[in-house]
Amino acid sequence: MKFSHTLKTSASPEKIWAIWTDVEHWSAWDTELSDARLEGAFVLGSVGKLTPKAGRVSPFIISQLNAGNSYTFTLKLPLCKLNVYRHLYSQSDGTYFTHEVSFQGLLAFLFGLLLGRRFRIVLPSVMENIKRIAEA
Repeated sequence: MKFSHTLKTSASPEKIWAIWTDVEHWSAWDTELSDARLEGAFVLGSVGKLTPKAGRVSPFIISQLNAGNSYTFTLKLPLCKLNVYRHLYSQSDGTYFTHEVSFQGLLAFLFGLLLGRRFRIVLPSVMENIKRIAEA
């Protein structure tokens, strides 16, 4: 299961990137999180913890990184991985940024149903929050 959402903003790519990589402030725009922490710098292989408003603390790892353009963080679930891929690009009419959520593994379908529905519903408003902060 995979889904994504893309928005255009007048903010610079650097502004979006700064918001995305400021893990300690993810909960300021991600309405599903109460806390997020990263151990050390935002680099490939860094680990952290997410605390959702409903659920348990979940460790994650920065599993892919193309500094200034894209990254993926991965959470391990029972017999499944949840990947959040964020990427951006700039064009003459603005900056486009995308959040993509995917589930992989034997229980991907189950977790996609259990978690994916809620993620899909809130993703547009979460991204609007990022846009609002970046354009302020």
